[in-house]
Amino acid sequence: MTSGLPFDDFRNLLANLPGPDEAAVAAVRERDVQLTKPAGALGRLEGIAEWLAAWTGRPPAVTRPLVAVFAGNHGVVERGITPFPPSVTAQMVENFAAGGAAINQICIANDLGLKVFDLALDYPTADITQEPAMDEKTCAATMAFGMEAIAGGTDLLCIGEMGIGNTTIAAAICHGLYGGEAADWVGPGTGSEGEVLARKIDAVASAVALHKAHLNDPLEVLRRLGGREIAAMAGAILAARMERIPVIIDGYVATAAAAVLHAANPSALDHCIVGHVSAEPAHAAALEKIGKEPILSLGMRLGEGTGAALAAGIVKAAALCHSGMATFEQAGVNEKDG
Repeated sequence: MTSGLPFDDFRNLLANLPGPDEAAVAAVRERDVQLTKPAGALGRLEGIAEWLAAWTGRPPAVTRPLVAVFAGNHGVVERGITPFPPSVTAQMVENFAAGGAAINQICIANDLGLKVFDLALDYPTADITQEPAMDEKTCAATMAFGMEAIAGGTDLLCIGEMGIGNTTIAAAICHGLYGGEAADWVGPGTGSEGEVLARKIDAVASAVALHKAHLNDPLEVLRRLGGREIAAMAGAILAARMERIPVIIDGYVATAAAAVLHAANPSALDHCIVGHVSAEPAHAAALEKIGKEPILSLGMRLGEGTGAALAAGIVKAAALCHSGMATFEQAGVNEKDG
């Protein structure tokens, strides 16, 4: 049963997703066997080149990469589930704008574009332990806003976020989607420990218990347990699929947004790879649920799209290795006998 009109368009999109370009993949494989290397010698880079071709419909190339960072605040923070106040979210958005954050430096290092989206930071979503985070109209509108992240064009989208309290939200979404105990999905986030961590676990358990009767619908999980940045990331990932843009997902919070789409349609993330596995303990379990193997494992847990942006450098290298490497014939290198 649908709960009303606002989500209907998203349900229709999720039921009619475009597939990969198999001809483009075949062309990559044909060229790959001619390149000056042993078959399979570049490991996952070869699969990444195929993935790029599959979703862009052209030879592997990254010419307009973009990191999109979505920022939101959460009413559940008032429950004392994090050591940082919600004002830090806006302060960090200002830091992004000034070029002073880690994500700015990684974008410079890998020559990536950066857009930061401030999602009504002065108006946190409702406390999920007491009521739904958003009504359906607000959630759908926020997803639609996230879809605009690709406006202006990109051929590789890295999804990231900023939001004090949003690892609590990610944990609630994963607990709501996948069950288990609340503690299975809750980690320290920005440094929650002791009594703060205990309150965080309790908040996740209470929120999922409150909304339990509605959690068989992934979009209801999103609006009841999610946040604006989560909804916007889900919208951006979905828009990228409709426009055949490859996506790199960042850490635990971005994965929770992606998990909503995966729960609605298991093929919804076929155009996505995951940049890294976070040090947040439950991230690896969430990746297993959505069937994704991360590119990097660096012990990071910063968010901001940093893991996705680092992985974008590897994706760019994979594309260049495929397109720029000489064939045996071009290089005058003998192929193996037989």
